[in-house]
Amino acid sequence: MLLVFGPRSATYDFGPSHPLTPRRFGPGIDLLRAVGAEPGLAPEPAPDQELEWCHTPAYLAAVRRFSGDPAGFPEAGIGEGGDCPPFSGMHESSAAVAGGSIRAVEAILRGDVEHAFHPGGGLHHAMAGRASGFCIYNDPALAIARARREGLRVMYIDLDVHHGDGVQALHWDDPGVLTFSIHESGRTLFPGTGDVAEIGRGAAAGTSVNVPFEPGTGEGPWLAAVESLVPELAAAFGPDLVVSQHGADSHAWDPLAHLRVTTSAMGAAARTVDRVAHRWASGRWLATGGGGYDPYRVVPRAWALTWLAGTHREWPIATPQDWRSRWADDAARYGQSPVPTTFLDEPNAGGVVDAWQRAAESRSTEVAGRVRHVVVPRLLREARDRGWWDAASIVPATGSDPSALPAAGIPSIVASVDGDTWARIVLAPGVIAPAAPAEAHGLITAALTTGARVSAAIRGSVVVGLAV
Repeated sequence: MLLVFGPRSATYDFGPSHPLTPRRFGPGIDLLRAVGAEPGLAPEPAPDQELEWCHTPAYLAAVRRFSGDPAGFPEAGIGEGGDCPPFSGMHESSAAVAGGSIRAVEAILRGDVEHAFHPGGGLHHAMAGRASGFCIYNDPALAIARARREGLRVMYIDLDVHHGDGVQALHWDDPGVLTFSIHESGRTLFPGTGDVAEIGRGAAAGTSVNVPFEPGTGEGPWLAAVESLVPELAAAFGPDLVVSQHGADSHAWDPLAHLRVTTSAMGAAARTVDRVAHRWASGRWLATGGGGYDPYRVVPRAWALTWLAGTHREWPIATPQDWRSRWADDAARYGQSPVPTTFLDEPNAGGVVDAWQRAAESRSTEVAGRVRHVVVPRLLREARDRGWWDAASIVPATGSDPSALPAAGIPSIVASVDGDTWARIVLAPGVIAPAAPAEAHGLITAALTTGARVSAAIRGSVVVGLAV
């Protein structure tokens, strides 16, 4: 897994009192090195013509003005006292974050690497013409835009506690990008968006998927939603590339939010993303670090677990003693001690599951179930619920031999049927009622010629279930 980090990474710095501190790179990169990672790509500034894939020329000009004169009048979401205070060199530092993610995707597309991890990336709030939420240029959206220029379908998975509003907005009209965000509800947390009703627009309707969780929700419902929805959405969408954001601020100890997720759940979620990339995107996966405001106890372990997931290695039990010793004093100075002795947290991060958490988890589980019912095609949903198919471990192949059946006569699930396969199979009566099987078969043949995506449950050479 290519690690994206270099001298410019720590120059993205809003100042000593800002929550998004470059101090996280000290213990974070140190722990990554301890588990075997070494930086292989140093971010350099992306040129304006690439930044303009997602941002307006007027906005780039405003950032450049602040970069040279941080004392300028507030503009475009940048100003003293706000989320994004100006600093000298802001444009170059921000463009380097963007450049790191763009160059990482290019390495993946060339086949140089399967996976890349950019811990300093994941600035998912920046909009086309304004900064927001500690984010100047939206590097995940730009990485996606780079892949879209090659015609690739991209699935974006956002695990940050804050809704990935910028990435969603910048690809709102694009049916070739599926955005998935699981986050604390916008009713209680910035940026105030990410409702289940936000689904995309026009031809892209249905390609924005949001799972807003109640504050107080812990690791169980959070991980269950990720492990259920992410593989099923990938099966339905068929991505060529996966881009993910692994914000560590969903953790129970994070000072800026209110979920109670653990590093154990974060690591398991990263493994789910890795499996999805291999099953559906030929292994092509860019992971980014995103937010996280406990830079000694949480962020380093979350980064290490993401990298270990991408290298398909087992999780160590104990964090290295020499790593803990090096960072213990700094952690204590900033009120984040002791540095954890293990990579994985205790259940519920050592906290008590109280009545508030139980009520929150009940509501969050209901939301996740409702989202699944709406966004996952019924055929795929019911096939998985009946144990016929597991989207995380079985690849329903396009054009596969429909006579190749699983054991016990369970139907094969073909996630994307092509025209040649469709011509060799027949419909069981009643699958498309009230049309007769031959008539219904002709209707689907016509639909396939217009670009429709067809999923089918096939027993022998007979279609027994269908989703269009």
